Amino acid sequence: MEYRIVQEMDLMQKLEILADAAKYDVACTSSGVDRKNTGGGTGNCIAAGICHSFSSDGRCISLLKILFTNECIFDCKYCINRRSNDVPRASFTPQEVCDLTMGFYRRNYIEGLFLSSGIIKSPDATMELLCQTLYKLRREYGFQGYIHVKAIPGADPAIVERTGYLADRMSVNLELPTEEALQILAPQKQRSKMLAPIRQVQQRRTENRQELALYRHAPRFVPAGQSTQMIIGASGESDLQILKTAEHMYRSYEMKRVFYSAFVRVNDDSLLPALPGGPPLLREHRLYQADWLLRFYGFHTEELLSEERPDFNVFLDPKCDWALRHLELFPVEVMRADYQTLLKVPGIGVRSAQRIVKARRLGTLDYQLLKKMGVVLKRAVFFITCGGRQMYPVRLEEDYILRNLLDGKERLPYGAGKEPAYRQLSLFDDPRFSV
Repeated sequence: MEYRIVQEMDLMQKLEILADAAKYDVACTSSGVDRKNTGGGTGNCIAAGICHSFSSDGRCISLLKILFTNECIFDCKYCINRRSNDVPRASFTPQEVCDLTMGFYRRNYIEGLFLSSGIIKSPDATMELLCQTLYKLRREYGFQGYIHVKAIPGADPAIVERTGYLADRMSVNLELPTEEALQILAPQKQRSKMLAPIRQVQQRRTENRQELALYRHAPRFVPAGQSTQMIIGASGESDLQILKTAEHMYRSYEMKRVFYSAFVRVNDDSLLPALPGGPPLLREHRLYQADWLLRFYGFHTEELLSEERPDFNVFLDPKCDWALRHLELFPVEVMRADYQTLLKVPGIGVRSAQRIVKARRLGTLDYQLLKKMGVVLKRAVFFITCGGRQMYPVRLEEDYILRNLLDGKERLPYGAGKEPAYRQLSLFDDPRFSV
């Protein structure tokens, strides 16, 4: 079925509106895909990820990040593009997205496409338009670069599946951490409809891995996996509830990434928090740190938070906070501790733990070697011994360690503690480029 969108403005005006409208979606990284150019197409995709160029506020700028349309049939209270808002509206056609993507790629401004969308007419109509766009890029233009596309909740599973064979990564935003919050702030949406395409992608990816094991050249379905995003601070969930939701997504749906987006009050509504201190960027930062611990360090939500302590300490990163509450496990002797125990030590990361395990087989370690291996000694020194000795005398007392850790002046994310800027870097900021 072909859907047509009437053009009422030129392409550059549409791009300005729809690129700006996409800036609140942070789930746009890439990873895990390696696709060589076959010789008959344009571009390629590197497994290490293409997001190697960033704006000053940390957003990746190597993807063309746009909405297909900011028209929407829904009226979510937290969304700038909600139906009741009086904002400039625009919609691309599949051909226009192809022209933009190929044009910017050939100018070396981008290496891939991140395509999201409001819901125009219906979920099926919107998903079909996204599928048509990807089909044109892949089949007619031979584009072999990275593509991340949104799966639209409520859309026909057959359309989602067709789109999954054309995309590298798909994502469905949970938007809010709990069903209760969704019913209050987005009553037209249902959590079950959001989970349906997530479950479909997971199951089809499992089947696809089996197909590829038998037939090496079988088409790949969403090879970079799927991701999701939750808005933090729009509703009253604790960090414990948010992290439990994230852990469930990782374990039950094989999610590659869960993204956390600090709530920005773009609408005036009595059901939305006032946020006198601005968006909760520091809280978002702590959740990302905890998320890393879940994914790579073997932690579980119940270890980091509890019903008695449902929120993170904003003054300490979650790993240091956990260590201070479990001083009975320290100090750890780096010459004898196993890999999983080393990962629990503040200041020791995945790579440094691996290096320690390998290096100590060959000889004795000292603190200078640990520093060269990447251990952050200003944190680790309170929790380790090396060869039975401390680097210098320290007391294994919570107040003493806490005071010294707080003196370390941890590097915080951009915008935390000052007036943040939410401007997304424009493709036209370079004066050498003229349209």
